[in-house]
Amino acid sequence: DVPAWLKSLRLHKYAALFSQMTYEEMMALTECQLEAQNVTKGARHKIVISIQKLKERQNLLKSLEGDILEGGNLRVPLQELHQMILTPIKAYSSQNSSTEDHSRDVDSHHPSSLMGSDSQGSDCKDSAAAGMQQHHLPGCEGESGGAPLPEGDLPGQFTRVMGK
Repeated sequence: DVPAWLKSLRLHKYAALFSQMTYEEMMALTECQLEAQNVTKGARHKIVISIQKLKERQNLLKSLEGDILEGGNLRVPLQELHQMILTPIKAYSSQNSSTEDHSRDVDSHHPSSLMGSDSQGSDCKDSAAAGMQQHHLPGCEGESGGAPLPEGDLPGQFTRVMGK
């Protein structure tokens, strides 16, 4: 939910700019590209820093999982997970070997907008449900780490940490 994420950053006035981008384009944004779109200097800096934090979520989840398994306090990991669930998260598909192939596949079925629409809601939920059925979550059954999740499987990693 990109508009809600932007609102949490107090940057919701730039929602229209983001509505024209794919997830990959958003994640690759630079200050120069934002400057070309007449985004103010302070907002450009905040957006670039926030996108960098989005890129670091996989490592943060791995760290949180380790903290939980060591028997640490659950308050901090739960707060981090709560904040993370409010950020844009791309669905993961293990069927495609590269994210570029996946983005082309997704773009052929859905408009390349980050905003989404109500008419897409049921399709997205069906796709997500199908993905969960196909994607077994290793490590959720036991306390041990289980098989490592593929790089980029942020929903799987998030679910694994929640299971712990």
